[in-house]
Amino acid sequence: MKPNSIVLLLLVLLCGCTIHKSNVEKTAITTSNLNTLSEEFLQNIKTGKNTRAIQNRIANLTLKELNNSLISDAHRLAFWINIYNAYILAILSENPELYDDKKAFFKQEQIPIAGRLLSFEKIEHGIIRKSQWSLGQGRIRKWLPNKLERKLRASKRDYRVHFALNCGAKDCPPVAIYNPEKLDSQLNEGTKLFLKQNSDYYPEKSEVAVTALFNWFRGDFGGKKGIKEILKKFEIIPTTKDIDISYKNYDWTLDLDNWINL
Repeated sequence: MKPNSIVLLLLVLLCGCTIHKSNVEKTAITTSNLNTLSEEFLQNIKTGKNTRAIQNRIANLTLKELNNSLISDAHRLAFWINIYNAYILAILSENPELYDDKKAFFKQEQIPIAGRLLSFEKIEHGIIRKSQWSLGQGRIRKWLPNKLERKLRASKRDYRVHFALNCGAKDCPPVAIYNPEKLDSQLNEGTKLFLKQNSDYYPEKSEVAVTALFNWFRGDFGGKKGIKEILKKFEIIPTTKDIDISYKNYDWTLDLDNWINL
């Protein structure tokens, strides 16, 4: 082989290696932090930017990418709360008539993630609430959750998620953008603000009127005793002794402009 040919071959091989390395680095950067992707999804919705590219990215994730990026409950909860809230806003902004049949809306498998279609119920009750039966009030777990749910779900239930998930209605908790590094303080602050705005304590009657969320998911809160302890912790009531609880009616009017900064 001529010297010029050898030099040319070496240049081709060197260029090929460089291009390959560049592609690997680009892929690593793209897939390294799904929490950032979920935050960007919500931020773009909030500022009116197009989210189609982000939705396509989420749809084409792999189960391996989800497992590798969502390494703790803080990462899982922050990601799935953001995804749930983002798709509520994205889908209902384009098709508000879907909210006319709320039961069907939440059950419908319409959220493309990792090559699958998930429902809002699957994300909320299966992944975020660790395989709870949707109608079990937090007292009955699913018997046979599927492989996807078992791999992606939180390792334990956290009652504060009920004050972070936005279902699209006027009485739903407001939408915040959750970050795994700040998740605990964000959930505490969000819970405190929501309870203060949606609870009425009547000292003369020793009664407190609270959101219906407490009633629907009472098992997640530890029953009436646990609800009272939570209300006392967040300074809604001064004591748990001899306090009667009543639950407010829920306003299901569609409201897609309910944001909060935490």
